[in-house]
Amino acid sequence: MYIIKVKGKARIPDYIQIRDQNFVLVAYFRTDRPLKRMDKFGLEGKHEELKALISSLPYGKLKKLEL
Repeated sequence: MYIIKVKGKARIPDYIQIRDQNFVLVAYFRTDRPLKRMDKFGLEGKHEELKALISSLPYGKLKKLEL
């Protein structure tokens, strides 16, 4: 899976996209709100790791999600 941070403009907040190996969007959520149903994407129990990754992730850079 891949992750990318998208910068919001004006009143639109920043968002995170998680995409699968075919770059199909599987999750889309705000950076300030936790992803619900993380188990659906195989990320259960990795909330803190994902939160740290999101805070350090640069805007607009696609990164392979390896947690």
